[in-house]
Amino acid sequence: MLLRDPAVQHQLMDRCLDLARRAPAAGDVPVGAVVVGPDGQVLGEGHNTRERDADPAGHAEMNALRAAARTTGSWRLDGCGLVVTLEPCPMCAGAITQARISTVVFGAWDEKAGAAGSVFDVLREPRLNHWVETIPGVRPEACAGLLRDFFETFRS
Repeated sequence: MLLRDPAVQHQLMDRCLDLARRAPAAGDVPVGAVVVGPDGQVLGEGHNTRERDADPAGHAEMNALRAAARTTGSWRLDGCGLVVTLEPCPMCAGAITQARISTVVFGAWDEKAGAAGSVFDVLREPRLNHWVETIPGVRPEACAGLLRDFFETFRS
């Protein structure tokens, strides 16, 4: 799959970072996500919109998955990959698994609520019917820095 190529990972993470930078304007945490097809075509993208839309499910991953499902006309995103600036939470990891995403690439670890290996490992839970290849740590400094800057500004 194309997502194993570090150059492709960095290019897509740059797009995710651009998307993440849109979120703080509405008070949302800066997280961005992109879903790509097996050929590398962007099928859906999103950033956090929980505050903007008063939607508890308004996470970047959920928005990108919804957009990709609309593009493909199917909830099954077999063979697709998801790139996101922050390790997915349990809700998003569940949706990623249900959508049959093949690979997740993420930037920063979420030591408080991550579900791709830090706190939980929903994406590779052996009792589930689908397992997701996980590639962590792509542009982690840039991804974590965006979050750190947001929360420093938010708290002051």
